[in-house]
Amino acid sequence: MTEQEFKALLMTLDGVFLPRQIGSNGTDWIAVGKPLSEDAVDRIHTLTNRSPDSISVDESNGEIYLRVVPEDKPIVLRLPKIPPLHLVLFLLTIFTTLAAGALMEGVNILSNPAGLAKGIPFSVTLLLILGTHEFGHYYFARKHHVDATLPYFIPAPTFIGTFGAFIKIKSPIYRKSALLQIGAAGPIAGFIVAVPALLIGLSLSTVITTSGLEGGMQLGDSLLMKMLTALVFPGLTDQQDILLHPIAFAGWIGLLVTMLNLLPIGQLDGGHVAYAMLGRRYGRVARLALLALLPLGLLSLNWIVWGALILLLMRTPDHPPVIDVDGPLNSRDRKIGYICLAIFILCFIPAPFPG
Repeated sequence: MTEQEFKALLMTLDGVFLPRQIGSNGTDWIAVGKPLSEDAVDRIHTLTNRSPDSISVDESNGEIYLRVVPEDKPIVLRLPKIPPLHLVLFLLTIFTTLAAGALMEGVNILSNPAGLAKGIPFSVTLLLILGTHEFGHYYFARKHHVDATLPYFIPAPTFIGTFGAFIKIKSPIYRKSALLQIGAAGPIAGFIVAVPALLIGLSLSTVITTSGLEGGMQLGDSLLMKMLTALVFPGLTDQQDILLHPIAFAGWIGLLVTMLNLLPIGQLDGGHVAYAMLGRRYGRVARLALLALLPLGLLSLNWIVWGALILLLMRTPDHPPVIDVDGPLNSRDRKIGYICLAIFILCFIPAPFPG
């Protein structure tokens, strides 16, 4: 049961029960308030007797304590009705990423519109990575009864055709465990898709000689990129480089997006994970991470741009509090946090676009 569903249930009790406080312990929903009639308890039982959930009602000291224990049932992954805005943005992003992919293949889509099909490998790979990332968030939001929208895909006239995708969380997240799992699910899911995509793309890429070669866009290397490159192209010399296939480039972008999202700042995915792991110590780490973008800007100006965007959109590196900020995480959640840290280290690129 989500917060909106619980509030909808309380609305059916209007005129019988006036809640003054509602909350959740992660599974159950609880409301405390004032009875509006002498037979309020009996009337609440009557009004809620058709609910599939277990509802208990107690009266003490002139107040009613209502607890809803949601029925234990599997998560239904049936997608809700897709709002027109989501659909339009997704279709536009398909077009812009197709155009970007076709441009990588040297196609002028203005003079040759049919050449847009050349962008399919890049577009499909990138949208699959971004979509899987957001689906990870959406699935775990549903699992923890948190209201979340379907993904918004953002088309853009850039060299990759998009500014990425995001979902909106529409209700509070009350527990650290839920916050960590929802925040970590996206980067882990996207990483799982990006790595094989990068391997496939590298196998389709071409080794070129760099001596005397000018132009082209240089890409920075992460530890993972260096390892996968050595695996696919052992013995690469200093005078050689790899001309990435569009699928490999989409995989590289996927790892870059994963790394940026795992920065432990604000309400980025990494901010959710770090806040859940560190609790009240998180604020100092978030500020240090934001300040670290300044020296990184000496390696690549992109870091300065990303830092400015973070401040512009989030206003603060701090994270909204959760109820059990001082409570311990179980061993499974701590392992998830360490996995995210390992992914961040593997994907970290000091200078993403050194040129």
